[in-house]
Amino acid sequence: MREQPVPLPYADPAFLADPFPLYRQLREEAPVHRVVIAGGLSAWLVTRYEDGLAALSDSRLSSDLRDASDPRLLQQLPETERESMVSNMLRSDPPDHTRLRRLVSKAFTARRVAGMRPRIQSVTDRLLDAVVRAGRADLIADFALPLPVTVISELLGVPVDDRHDFQRWTDRMVMRGTEPPDPAVVNEAWQHMRGYVTGLIRDKRARPGEDLLSALITARDEEQQLTEDELIAMVFLLLAAGYITTVNLIGSAIAMLLAHPGQLDLLRSDPELLPGAIEEFLRYDGPVNPGIARFARENLEIAGVAIPRGATVLIASAAADRDPARFADPDRLDLTRQDNAHLAFGHGIHYCLGAPLARLEGQIAIGTALRRLPGLALAVAPDEIRWRPGGLRGPLSLPVTFTPGTPAE
Repeated sequence: MREQPVPLPYADPAFLADPFPLYRQLREEAPVHRVVIAGGLSAWLVTRYEDGLAALSDSRLSSDLRDASDPRLLQQLPETERESMVSNMLRSDPPDHTRLRRLVSKAFTARRVAGMRPRIQSVTDRLLDAVVRAGRADLIADFALPLPVTVISELLGVPVDDRHDFQRWTDRMVMRGTEPPDPAVVNEAWQHMRGYVTGLIRDKRARPGEDLLSALITARDEEQQLTEDELIAMVFLLLAAGYITTVNLIGSAIAMLLAHPGQLDLLRSDPELLPGAIEEFLRYDGPVNPGIARFARENLEIAGVAIPRGATVLIASAAADRDPARFADPDRLDLTRQDNAHLAFGHGIHYCLGAPLARLEGQIAIGTALRRLPGLALAVAPDEIRWRPGGLRGPLSLPVTFTPGTPAE
């Protein structure tokens, strides 16, 4: 292991476009590295699959930011809302995590998600109808972003017309780069978001429906299973997590196909490959990058490396999912890959609750786009595509051209 921390160069466009050579170098050098990540924070990066899989189930590693020794982690949260912001499922451990997850798990069962297929297909077709005549589009702004925002908004019972606002506030809170986030920007965005969510809750209390938000309010008001802060944090988490990673999954997958025309032709010719293709997109270049943060509850060792109590441990799923000790020919995009137990959705009790929904949205979005946009090609040079700067990975825009068509009947 190197003596000095390795800075992940988020200011370098070449790294943002392709971070995997550096991950490969680090993985080959040692299983664990001290690194400097987005926002200038220090972390211990776990680069290999076997170690990452074990770490994701290790109870000595906490999801709670309050177990971190670096005060800058909490300081990145809105100043007046730090306690409420760490009371969501993503940043809690049992028993609170168990209670919170149970409240929403029924909304994301495979059976219920499968029942959403017709509506997701309808939204997908409507979005493509709006661009097919033009023969060109930005597949992020016009397609990959509004699709999952619409789906999660309808699931929660949130007005879809408000999506631009909460998407903008969320980006200001979660976008990370080389420098620490501006506390004033984060605080302002959260104040807007909290006011918005509080208004939604007030409206739903007055006029409840059959949506998930109404059910969560019932759990708060009648069953006393949620505090008011937990309710607000839960709504924010579901809104943000319900779209932001799926946007990146769809956008990155289409970018991958355009960079690998043989795989694009293969998928066009055999749409039955789509379910397995989604798993390969997630493994090869998933939306969480470099990985999943945990915090050491005590002094411990990972792969023989001493990790001090309170340290941030970053389980680099992006590096682990290209570990040649686990995946054959890992740097090759192979949509026919069979053995594909990737870590893109995590593992253990924090395994992504929305994974079935993300998979379905990805299958429908990508399959329909390939069917309805013949001649699909980048409208810019590949090196002109801009990528998100840190923590989450995906193209910020994806200008494309295609053969003009007609809206679906």
